[in-house]
Amino acid sequence: MNKNECITYDKAIQLVKDEVDNILSTSPLIIRGYTKHLTNSRGKFIRAMSVIMCAEKEDGNIHPDAIKIAAAIEILHLATLVHDDVIDNADLRRGEITLQKKYGKRTAVICGDYLLCTALRLTTSIENAGDYLKLNMPDYMGKVCLGELNQHINNTNLNLSVYQYLKIISGKTAALFEASFYAGALFLENQKTDLNKYRQLGFYIGMIFQLTDDCIDFENTRDEALKPVQSDYEQGVITLPLIHALKNLGGFKDKAKQEGVTREEINEAVKKTGGLDFTRIMVQKYHNKSMKLITQLDAHDIKKDKLILILNKAARLA
Repeated sequence: MNKNECITYDKAIQLVKDEVDNILSTSPLIIRGYTKHLTNSRGKFIRAMSVIMCAEKEDGNIHPDAIKIAAAIEILHLATLVHDDVIDNADLRRGEITLQKKYGKRTAVICGDYLLCTALRLTTSIENAGDYLKLNMPDYMGKVCLGELNQHINNTNLNLSVYQYLKIISGKTAALFEASFYAGALFLENQKTDLNKYRQLGFYIGMIFQLTDDCIDFENTRDEALKPVQSDYEQGVITLPLIHALKNLGGFKDKAKQEGVTREEINEAVKKTGGLDFTRIMVQKYHNKSMKLITQLDAHDIKKDKLILILNKAARLA
């Protein structure tokens, strides 16, 4: 691809998907069968779409280097999912059998590590990589790993506070969204004035994505979510709706500590205390902050509409 060529949004998204599929299907032979398996569960590309949307210039075109950055972030996200499935012993991801279920945990961990290395290699493969050193992909990868570790350390912690939980997901989920928006904005001429706004917007949208996912774990069926649901507590993960219930339902925390509680009891406690409504209020606060930032961006209306679409996708409103 000509480095001076600029491309449209739709073409850019297709090129990102082609790049990711090519990476997964042309891996070294020893690992290719495993990575090709992942092409069936590569998701909706919401993070890659974020990179491309933020990189879109006033004339509607995107610099071709944004393609590799978007693909790298998508590969990185895929690596975290492979590792997550190992940790959670998950057997289903986006309607497909997980790598760890089909080939074993050790193979899955190694494949996840390979994908992490591939993502880093991809970000450094662009000709003018020095122009994008501000992105500091390894730093964002570190934030994701520390967020996951923080969650693991706090598994079964029934005293987990709202603040502690938000801190966990700010690394576990929001960091990669922040990286996506920030990476795209680095391709804009007006980045000095808007760069931090894009980065903050990505953070807010990442928080919305995870908090909405917390609600889905209580609301959707396995067939609707295309992955295991109502399984967070069974994995020791304490999410915001349950944190709210533990704090506000008298005797519930003591019972959980002493005797343990069933999924039915958790659902009833969350319903009785309005745990889902509390979480949605938090989502709405981040949504309002996001909308305010979008209106402040030096961008044309069509681009702002696209950013609102991503925002609503994260909140499962689109």
